[in-house]
Amino acid sequence: MSSGSPQKITGGAGGVSSGTHAAVQQNLERLDRLANLGLFSASIAHEIKNGMVAINTFCQVLVENGEHQEMAEVVRRELKRIDGLVTQMLRLATPKPPALAPVAIHDLLDATLGLLEPQLTGRMITLRRDYRANPATVIADEAHLQQAFINLLLNAFEAMGQGGELTAATASGHGKLRISIRDTGAGIEPEHFGHIFDTFFTTKKQGTGLGLAISRRMVEELHGTIEVQSQVGKGSTFSVVLPLK
Repeated sequence: MSSGSPQKITGGAGGVSSGTHAAVQQNLERLDRLANLGLFSASIAHEIKNGMVAINTFCQVLVENGEHQEMAEVVRRELKRIDGLVTQMLRLATPKPPALAPVAIHDLLDATLGLLEPQLTGRMITLRRDYRANPATVIADEAHLQQAFINLLLNAFEAMGQGGELTAATASGHGKLRISIRDTGAGIEPEHFGHIFDTFFTTKKQGTGLGLAISRRMVEELHGTIEVQSQVGKGSTFSVVLPLK
């Protein structure tokens, strides 16, 4: 596949054709890997969190005593970052059942974009809304869905760097609601395209490789899918497709 050709992939329930044995086997192998990874991640994450309590307490004592205060603050900042990573690992490994309720998607998108407005402004990204879905209410876990949107939006920001245009769009039809996050960033390289939903896969220097994996799991819990279209040099579109009923 040439780097200039559009690429499309679907991640989530229904994303692989059910008519082939190979596709079924691939899904089973992925679920098995995720199950094993979940057990391993949960045990490691708990051990890390336990160790961090003692380290954080020691840093607090140093700050209170006025000793090595600058270094202690650096350590505390890094501990906070590690704690965030470990929390994501636990969320992926031991998911909570979704708390289902009616969610007004346009309101949720606006609220999520509002949370990330400082990043939009700081990166000089132009925001465009194209809300066409009617109806635009789904039965979902609002917190889980917002986390998925945040992950997709942050990916879009990083793909564009400074400048560019971000489009948040919705459409409905055939009993489904589509929420699309479209960027004008670098696009996804062909050799990476089939791995973007793999746990811990990342091409970013500071990336964890958990954001898309968590987003896909949260969308799957709602019987939805994530579809991706990308073209190198022109940008990517991540679409969350949810059932309206």
